[in-house]
Amino acid sequence: MIKFCINKYDKFRVYTYFCSMATLEKVILGIDPGTNILGYGVIKLRGNKAKMEAMGVIDLRKCKDVYLKLGRIHERVLGIIEAFKPDEMAIEAPFFGKNVQSMLKLGRAQGVAIAAAISRDVPIHEYAPLKIKQAITGNGQASKEQVASMLQRMLHIPDESMLPFYDATDALGAAYCHFLQSGRPETTDKLPHSWAAFVKQNASRVH
Repeated sequence: MIKFCINKYDKFRVYTYFCSMATLEKVILGIDPGTNILGYGVIKLRGNKAKMEAMGVIDLRKCKDVYLKLGRIHERVLGIIEAFKPDEMAIEAPFFGKNVQSMLKLGRAQGVAIAAAISRDVPIHEYAPLKIKQAITGNGQASKEQVASMLQRMLHIPDESMLPFYDATDALGAAYCHFLQSGRPETTDKLPHSWAAFVKQNASRVH
């Protein structure tokens, strides 16, 4: 039988290594692209726990020039990247609908946001809306309201921090979806595994 001898120094190094792994921090930026309202959400990971750092929207409805809008998206996304220093960015892929013009505009907004991340060497991950909804609620056809409610529950977001724009929670969902791809989160209480389970546990909060 082979025995391994570890001296005090090695034990300290091993202990330090596992402690650093347990407290490893990562920031993920989520983006929900749009040319009228672009949503963003930031989550911080500490070990395998996630916490919302920020979420908001870039409101471009008053800007009528399409190219000026794209310039502002690039500028504002860069500002968000500079402020939160994300390690990775998760972005929602354009939804393929019948309106070609809308798809083109959405694709441009997505491309500009991606370009901003590339310019700061931030790795990019793209997720289809169905994939995000499935990851968050267990239902790929879930509504935006259902996604928002599940995220509020999972990330323990107080009511006063929730925004009237689902663009923000959609972006937060993209970030959280990416987090889930690398492993299941550790929670302090048992979370519902689907929208139906969430409704059962929180009947008074869902109308």
